[in-house]
Amino acid sequence: MTDYKDIEILKLFQTEGQKERAFLLLVEKYQKRLYWHVRKIVIIHEDADDVIQNVFIKVWKNLEGFKSNAQLYTWLYKIATNEALSLLKTKKKNSIVHYEEFLGNSLSGDEYFNGDEIEIRLQKAILSLPERQRLVFNMRYFEELKYEEIAEILDLSVGALKASYYHARKKIEEFFKDG
Repeated sequence: MTDYKDIEILKLFQTEGQKERAFLLLVEKYQKRLYWHVRKIVIIHEDADDVIQNVFIKVWKNLEGFKSNAQLYTWLYKIATNEALSLLKTKKKNSIVHYEEFLGNSLSGDEYFNGDEIEIRLQKAILSLPERQRLVFNMRYFEELKYEEIAEILDLSVGALKASYYHARKKIEEFFKDG
């Protein structure tokens, strides 16, 4: 399929009889990126799949009301981030162990994670961060989003994000020095 621009997908979605096609184009364009964004938050493949399914259900239900003054992908990232955080909150609440520790320990046995020992240590360092720092670090470092884009997704100021990223980097450096 051709690489459609967001505006073209949105126009197609508004066209009579083209909603399903437009939605499939949107899913095709963003599913992989959103999956890896969510996967960095929830860690476990099956949880990421569940979240992505919920994300696209919400997108389907709310796409008609999307305000095109915002960027489509930041809107999608916001939905994905909120869904992933909601799942984590539920899992933490229902867990009898420290959930981040559980996630860190699950990395080495995960058939979908093919990182080496250094990658596992990095992921464990990231999991040790407070939630906001972890989100900001993943979005900035791995996904290379601009601070302005992250600010729109997380509803935070650029200054707060820069501070969170700085502190996250320092904590990760300390994690590697100590370990």
